[in-house]
Amino acid sequence: MLASVLIQYSVKSLNKEFDYLIPNNLIKRIRIGNKVIVPFGSSKVEGFVLNIHDNIDKSLEYREIIEIEESDFYLNDELLKLGKYMSDSLLCNLISCYQVMLPKALKASLKTNINRKYETKVYLNKNIDVDKYIFENKRNKREIEILNILKERECLKKEFGSSINRLIEKGIVVSETYEVNREVQVDEDKRNIYLTDEQKNAVKEIQNSNDNKFLLYGVTGSGKTEVYIELLKNVLKENKTGIVLVPEISLTPQIVARFKGVFGDKIAVFHSSLSEGEKYDEYRRIMNNEVSFVVGARSAIFAPLKNIGLIIIDECQSNTYKQESTPKYNAIDIAFKRSEYNNAKVVLGSATPLLEQYARAKKGVFHLIKLGNRISGKFPSFEIVDMNKETKKHNYIISDKLDAEISGSLSRNEQVILLLNRRGYSTFLSCSNCGYVYKCPNCDISLIYHKSSNSYSCHYCGYRVASSSICPKCHEEAIKDLGLGTEKLESLLLKKYNTKVLRMDADTTSTKNAHRKLINEFSSHKYNILVGTQMISKGLNFENVSLVGIINPDASLSIPDFRSSERTYELLSQTSGRVGRFDLPGKVIIQTYNPNNYVYQNVVKNDFESFFNYEMNIRHKLMYPPYFYICSILITSSTFEEASKGSIKVKEYLDKHLDENYIILGPSVSSIVRLNNKYRFNIMIKYKDNAKLLKVLKELNDINIKNVNIDINPNI
Repeated sequence: MLASVLIQYSVKSLNKEFDYLIPNNLIKRIRIGNKVIVPFGSSKVEGFVLNIHDNIDKSLEYREIIEIEESDFYLNDELLKLGKYMSDSLLCNLISCYQVMLPKALKASLKTNINRKYETKVYLNKNIDVDKYIFENKRNKREIEILNILKERECLKKEFGSSINRLIEKGIVVSETYEVNREVQVDEDKRNIYLTDEQKNAVKEIQNSNDNKFLLYGVTGSGKTEVYIELLKNVLKENKTGIVLVPEISLTPQIVARFKGVFGDKIAVFHSSLSEGEKYDEYRRIMNNEVSFVVGARSAIFAPLKNIGLIIIDECQSNTYKQESTPKYNAIDIAFKRSEYNNAKVVLGSATPLLEQYARAKKGVFHLIKLGNRISGKFPSFEIVDMNKETKKHNYIISDKLDAEISGSLSRNEQVILLLNRRGYSTFLSCSNCGYVYKCPNCDISLIYHKSSNSYSCHYCGYRVASSSICPKCHEEAIKDLGLGTEKLESLLLKKYNTKVLRMDADTTSTKNAHRKLINEFSSHKYNILVGTQMISKGLNFENVSLVGIINPDASLSIPDFRSSERTYELLSQTSGRVGRFDLPGKVIIQTYNPNNYVYQNVVKNDFESFFNYEMNIRHKLMYPPYFYICSILITSSTFEEASKGSIKVKEYLDKHLDENYIILGPSVSSIVRLNNKYRFNIMIKYKDNAKLLKVLKELNDINIKNVNIDINPNI
């Protein structure tokens, strides 16, 4: 018998299977989808078995499979088929598609290190008269203490340290070592759930519909999570399974706690913050059919569940569902494909869906269901502050109005959330004498000052250098830190209000479970003000928060991206939704230099429909999604000249093979010209039909122009 094995190989364009003999000792154990170790050249490599057959060519000399790795873990038929779909539609190697489906510890690579966890339990030897031993050794108090405990129950060996070893050596106590799952730490929220009539109708409409794609458009605080839970309960009654995707599980621990509180051990949690060992154990629970639901971030969409009945994608507008590295898949597209394979329903949920998602819902591609009322029955009040007037009073960061509202909330022992979507202390470092600007030596970008580490760092490549007030160019002590980040805002608030301030950004949440810990501390009122970046905008419920302040939202509006208005609306609307969810009335202060901008005006009115119509008119005129699809081609090189020449070569190829139905823009330098010492040029293609485009792009891949990166429907 032969096995056709797809291996990890260094040649980019190679997407080929190699036949290997299956040795007799593996014939009964091997199956399609297994990961195996095989010889390749002078090396041993790993790969996936894609076929088993007996078409032996006697003129060839076959090498044998060396062994099966983790025979209990394999890619099932659905995932194997899904990988081929991804490879064809994303124009990437098949092996990379299969790789992304498995935890790192299970991926095919030259080296694999699966750290398993073992426990040793100890118990009394039933063939020994323990009471007699105790009587004869009553001077040894520690041994007698251990034996009396073991008379009551079995114990873990580690409970007794090294003192139990002597009893094991004597044969009085027996030890047994076994493999255990690592316990993933997740809080449980076991509050009772009472659905409103609006929620009940939403659940009933989804259950009774023959459609399989739904958009649950619910304002912030309308109770989408309760709808999800009720739908999952019904899936459980039907003996089916389900997947719940959240943008980033470490940023939404409260919603995960709700699922865990209802379904307990039937939930597996899967996300990037877990250790590789924890991922391995959670994956094993899924493979062994020990769970009914998987809750996780983007990669959880590949969970090897069987008989899937429902896939829920919370905060479906989030760009984190799109993977930026190869394979550049969108978890929502994968969810739709798995829905086809399993005849399952997919529910997208959001208070601010992408315009493309909402447009498809209005056209009937998605079944639109609305939750227009908050559980609390009240929306926060809004006020826009014109910072043009405030700067005349030298109020550059905190306006008089926001200052008064913060002071009022603190005096009432209420909590405040302030959003500033820029981490660090200062965002710009310049010499006041000669104008020198600190820039990253690897990237075309200014360095950010971090006061906590007293260093200047690049948020793209990680470059870091110790801070200095001496200019490296003119050698004068004239370096000034300009701009505002969360760290500086935290420092200002501590001085101004003399109160406890908590900061949540990528710097304070970099360690495991840090985000959950900070949220719990703020929930228990250990802090009065929470300062954070966009990570505080979603999935958080705080009963004592009465005020949200938005600092400098204009920065996100100025980003050169056709989605900048949409993302700003989302950020402000979602952050504003953190107040007014419980008994306290909520107030939102938006500080801006553009008070009449339509984005802010629609946020204040909570009018997504008007914002949608305004933006759709712009998108139509400029031929952007949802009226056109987009493909981005990135050409990179270590020199500007090579990147430029490569991009011109790609453009000429596209002009030759695509007709007037495809709009080709570029080549142009990227918004960040140099990143990680690579110069970057972009070409954008706007199109409506991707059949011909995929064929042309595949041929572009095959002719192997160096350093070309293709992204279908990118997060531009």
